[in-house]
Amino acid sequence: MRKELRLRRRKDFDSVFRRGRSWSNELLVLRTLPNDLPHNRYGFVTSKRLGKAVVRNRVRRRLREAIRVLSLAPGWDVVVSTKRTAAGADFHQLRASVIELLTRAGLPAEETESA
Repeated sequence: MRKELRLRRRKDFDSVFRRGRSWSNELLVLRTLPNDLPHNRYGFVTSKRLGKAVVRNRVRRRLREAIRVLSLAPGWDVVVSTKRTAAGADFHQLRASVIELLTRAGLPAEETESA
C-alpha cells in the first residue's frame, strides 16, 4: 500500500479513535472518520495480545490485501483493529469480516477485478 494511502502519524490515529464512528464484529473493529482528501487512508492495529510478531504481521498483510481489492468511496480515514479471534482466522474469514463492517459503515464496498 502506497505511503499516501496509510495512516502513519499518532495524531491521525488518535483523531480517528476520538472523533470517528465505530463498528465491530467477532473478528475486527472498524473506525472511520471523514477526511478532506481525494483518497482514503488506512491504518491497522494489532496488539501484542493477538500473538507474536509473525502472527500480527500475517494478519496485517491479510487485512491490507482484503482492503486493497475493494472499491470504496473516497475521503475517509479507516482504522481496522483486530480482536484475539482474528489470529486464528484465514484470509477469507477476514475478508468477509472487513466487507461486512465496511457495508455497515455505509462505505460502498464493491469488489473489483484488480490483479
